[in-house]
Amino acid sequence: MLPTIADVLALETVRRGNPRVVAGADRLDTKVRWVHVGEIADIAQLLRGGELVLTTGVALPDDPEKLADYIGELSSVGASGLIVELGRKFVRELPRAVVKAAEEHGLPVIVLTRETPFVQITESVHARIIDIQLEELRASEQLHEVFTELSVEGASPAEVLAQVARLSARPVLLENLAHQVLACESAGRDAGALLAGWESRSRAVAPAERTAYDAASGWLVTTVGARGQDWGRLILICGSSPSPRDMVLAERAATTLALGRLLERHQESLERQAHGTIITGILTHAYSDPEEAAARARAVGVPLTGRKLVSVVIRPTDPVDQALDGQAQLGELAEATAAACRDARLPALVGALDQARVGVLMPLPPRAQVEPALTALADRLRALWRPGSTFVLAAGSLVESIRDVRRSFLEAEQVADVAVRQPDGRAFYRLPDLRLRGLLHLLRDDARLQTFAERELGPLLAHDAQRGGDLTRILRIYLDAGRNKAVAAQKAHLSRPAFYDRLRRLERILDTDLDDVESCLSLHVALLALESFRRENR
Repeated sequence: MLPTIADVLALETVRRGNPRVVAGADRLDTKVRWVHVGEIADIAQLLRGGELVLTTGVALPDDPEKLADYIGELSSVGASGLIVELGRKFVRELPRAVVKAAEEHGLPVIVLTRETPFVQITESVHARIIDIQLEELRASEQLHEVFTELSVEGASPAEVLAQVARLSARPVLLENLAHQVLACESAGRDAGALLAGWESRSRAVAPAERTAYDAASGWLVTTVGARGQDWGRLILICGSSPSPRDMVLAERAATTLALGRLLERHQESLERQAHGTIITGILTHAYSDPEEAAARARAVGVPLTGRKLVSVVIRPTDPVDQALDGQAQLGELAEATAAACRDARLPALVGALDQARVGVLMPLPPRAQVEPALTALADRLRALWRPGSTFVLAAGSLVESIRDVRRSFLEAEQVADVAVRQPDGRAFYRLPDLRLRGLLHLLRDDARLQTFAERELGPLLAHDAQRGGDLTRILRIYLDAGRNKAVAAQKAHLSRPAFYDRLRRLERILDTDLDDVESCLSLHVALLALESFRRENR
């Protein structure tokens, strides 16, 4: 950022000359690229634009018309301003022709009423310009290092935007070509206000260049894309004209995002990442106000307010394909789920919850029925998902507030975790379908159930906690295998003698007989209850 004429006037070397602005007082924000000392009248032919001209005026003509031409020529070549030292040619003030011409051409003119060595002025201004250029070089080098590291690490769009917000101290957003927000870093601003009416506001800002500042909105907009395929825009909320560093920052960030898009062959799409971030934010209470979550969802085209909310968890039941990693497979399932929602005309947030589950937050109109919507989603997904592959679709309780979505999702996760073990082919699963597990989930807050689980498993849990053991897992495997010791040993990846030894240790710790059906039933119920407690507190 070059210094302005106002900056030059604030320098001590200039202030010693007792400067006084006689024309163009409203143009003191004009940038000064260089300072040029010249006494000849035809100096304009030696200038390239942006120079601040210093003169005593000794060689300037006396003719008012020629003085006006002198000012006009300076303006026409883009000189930033003129400083005239009084006392040699012009004793007390400049001729009226000079001031009048300067006002007409919008050229700032300053007079120095005291004698001032011009060399001191040029040295101080040029030093300031060089210092600024060095700062810009250092800043450019810093940006290069930061965004190169982000590119190498495969940073997510959210991480890239977080760096942009940190470096600029301004809000920054990434949107797709449909003007839906894919990622947002508010830099401490109210996200709800920032995203309000986003799509319509964004469509009104259409700069002709790939990187441009829109003064009406205060947005610095950079197109994001590579290889001739643009897919989004990076928007820095500036509020005032951005600095060259801001321009470089936005362009470097856009390049990093474009490169990341090229490299994410088997990863989630940006839309899925954006949806997943919002869902995760709701589940982890990352948003201080539910309205912020609603605003972010609205910005990606999914209205949550005034709707009934259905939480859905989808888990594939097939083993992971060796040709693809689990993340890639889950990414495919998430994309297929999003496509199924579109086909069924069900706007929804769709994103991966972890390495095994896809989450869906589906808003429904107040009078819509939940079961037909879930059936339609399951049917569309079955048609779109890879032929021969299967999944379970589990739904949580219907809620009417974003505050209750987390509870509904936890319920859906538990339903999915149970259903995936023994799927029976139904379109979707809900809590009543879990039978005993469903009952335990409903009673999870009951102190009597918690006391029962602690009484049955307390000694074993204490033993594992103190010694870092895994006997609780061994007990679970044994009971899940229907007390078939051979099958359980195989699932535990232990030899039969080693597995039998662990069963004997379990019997000693629990003071029970693991061949007794009723004892094993009590232990199994306690383990299921413990699982329900832990999932709720996760």
